[in-house]
Amino acid sequence: MATYTNILLLSVVLFASCLISFATEVTYDDRALKINGERKIILSGSIHYPRSTAEMWPSLIKKAKEGGLDAVETYVFWNAHEPVYRQYDFSGNLDLVKFMKLIQNEGLYAILRIGPYVCAEWNYGGFPVWLNNKQNMTVRTNNPPFMYEMKTFVSKIVDMMKKEKLFASQGGPIILSQIENEYGNWKVESEYGNDGKIYVQECAKFAESLNIGVPWIMCQQDDAPDPMINTANGYYADNFYPKRKIPKMWTENWTGWFKDWNNGRDPHRTAEDVAFAVARFFQKGGTLQNYYMYHGGTNFGRVAGGPYITTTYDYDAPLNEYGQLNQPKYGHLKELHEILKSVEKLLTYGNATQKAYGDDDWQYTSTMYEYQGSRVCFLANANDKNDRIFNFEGKNYTVPAWSVSILPDCVNVKYNTAKVNAPKKVMVRKPNNGDNPNGLDWSWRAEKPSHLKPSFINIKKKGVLYANQLLDQKVVANDTSDYLWYMTSVDIKESDPLYGGEAVLEVHTDAHVLYAFFNGKHIGTKWAKDGKYSFDFQQLLKIKPGKNTLSLLSVTVGFPNYGAYFDKVKNGILGPVVLKSPSGVVKDLTNNQWEYKIGLEGLERRLWEDEDYMHRNWKPAQTLQTNRMFVWYKTTFKTPSGDDPVVLDMMGLGKGTAWVNGNNIGRYWLTSYDFEKENGCSNSCDYRGNYHPEKCATNCGQPTQRWYHVPRSFLRKSDNNLVIFEEFGGHPAKVNVQTVSQD
Repeated sequence: MATYTNILLLSVVLFASCLISFATEVTYDDRALKINGERKIILSGSIHYPRSTAEMWPSLIKKAKEGGLDAVETYVFWNAHEPVYRQYDFSGNLDLVKFMKLIQNEGLYAILRIGPYVCAEWNYGGFPVWLNNKQNMTVRTNNPPFMYEMKTFVSKIVDMMKKEKLFASQGGPIILSQIENEYGNWKVESEYGNDGKIYVQECAKFAESLNIGVPWIMCQQDDAPDPMINTANGYYADNFYPKRKIPKMWTENWTGWFKDWNNGRDPHRTAEDVAFAVARFFQKGGTLQNYYMYHGGTNFGRVAGGPYITTTYDYDAPLNEYGQLNQPKYGHLKELHEILKSVEKLLTYGNATQKAYGDDDWQYTSTMYEYQGSRVCFLANANDKNDRIFNFEGKNYTVPAWSVSILPDCVNVKYNTAKVNAPKKVMVRKPNNGDNPNGLDWSWRAEKPSHLKPSFINIKKKGVLYANQLLDQKVVANDTSDYLWYMTSVDIKESDPLYGGEAVLEVHTDAHVLYAFFNGKHIGTKWAKDGKYSFDFQQLLKIKPGKNTLSLLSVTVGFPNYGAYFDKVKNGILGPVVLKSPSGVVKDLTNNQWEYKIGLEGLERRLWEDEDYMHRNWKPAQTLQTNRMFVWYKTTFKTPSGDDPVVLDMMGLGKGTAWVNGNNIGRYWLTSYDFEKENGCSNSCDYRGNYHPEKCATNCGQPTQRWYHVPRSFLRKSDNNLVIFEEFGGHPAKVNVQTVSQD
């Protein structure tokens, strides 16, 4: 027994020594990140694990590697992992440990941006809404309740990573971690005054205390305390220079932009411009850059923030929403990566010599890196109109406008950012051949709006919230639903000036969509437009003698995710709510007794699930109700053959949510944009000049988002259930399943 024990102990010691031997030392100097003492160029790309599925991860990571990346970067999404206080979820596409291990299995590094504030166009910036219900809570500042909760979550993530030996210091893939996020941006830290400055210091001190064995970064943080590394975000970072002796690193090179429901434009940043930005960055001393995004993915369920961020988060990234190569961007950048890695030693150890051409020192420049007898040269033309002939070392080189030529031997041009060799691919959507060519067979049932019943108005119901004021929807619903009913009544006696007459109902709301019902009848719908998420609803009413009931359904479409004090932005119907007679009499209902009900009957009955025992009262196709608000639709469809990505074409519907086999594929909305408005798009796209999201946009005059991703892992081998809740009213006849290929 003793011999066996000794052998076991020896095995443990040998195993531990192997782990130590595979540990990676990550340090840095003023030039670059150092891996085991060697300066390195790091090419990274953002892939957010919850914006795809666990089944998609291996392919996405492999394509990132094949595209020439060294690392995969991701945020950590607090509200996804802790939606309910101290109830954690790391299953399915939230399995962060699995995601990290898959990155390691491909031989890539990982950059873990823990935050826990992430922005990312993610609901509430990644914060769980239950924080808002804690006493004396203010997020992202030197606030003890927040600091306690923030430290608790960050510590949990760090402990998970340590337990699985995922930090590079333990032999894992994680070479960098991030605390906080973009806090130094304009009008963020400064708005919190001295408490904001203290908060930055406390975040850094706390991060260092976790002893993870790899450096910490704080992006967009000029006052990042030592040893935090301040990094840049933006479309261009060539002119970013850290204030301290730390490497020049770029955490977010925006490969495109996100979409919102306010307009139909699809942002497009050209491959030429992204490559130009990358080449300029490395020409001017950069050594780590990360594409935000490399794969954007999908905002499944209710995770989209904003407000009004769309379900698609394609971002015009090198890998499209479905994980396919976005050509020519993917291929053009891959070529650039190969060139940069081939001169890694020169860029990280070489002496740089800069030269300006002409009167403008910024527009026309050459840079030469020399090391141990080898050289690499960059010729940059930052003029956005004119090509330039460079006379460099006795030879003429023509460099197109807004481009960089790279000469790995300072003689021959091997790459120019404006000359794209990668083939362009066009997305082709094809109908599902397995389905009936005449369309899907639908059943339906109505969603019953919630109303007060006059005979029960004064009876308090168990489990129902009552208040003599209008409450913040965020506080009441606690992010469990987009929907909250505000219900009250008004008793009109014979002596009342409103008795038997007319009045205008006026409702001020800070939610995003409002449905109004008076005495059980729908009287109007209104939603926020043009980025103004506060609006007034008005409707003329006929007042009846006695009890009159008012039901207002407030709908949120994502909570704010950016800016100082975004947690203090209230949502829902905040009032006033008044009735105004033609003679000027005002009856204020703001401080009436209001009854609150979260969600919808169909959601409560879980109509989106597959189990039939909860699904009685579905009506057949012969009685199909169309162009009617608040309707549930259900159908089945065949799984398309092959491996091409699957999408739902939701044309014909208005606004709502869709589920496939019980999986929430996200909010849909096709009618929020004026289809006739075409400003912002043109048939031509000039890559030259600074990029902005309106430049080179496409899809003008079309629905904001028509197609919705259904991951293959959501599907069964044969028949699949599709359930839709339609709010506005539409016709499901045009809804169909398609596959996406590339030609």
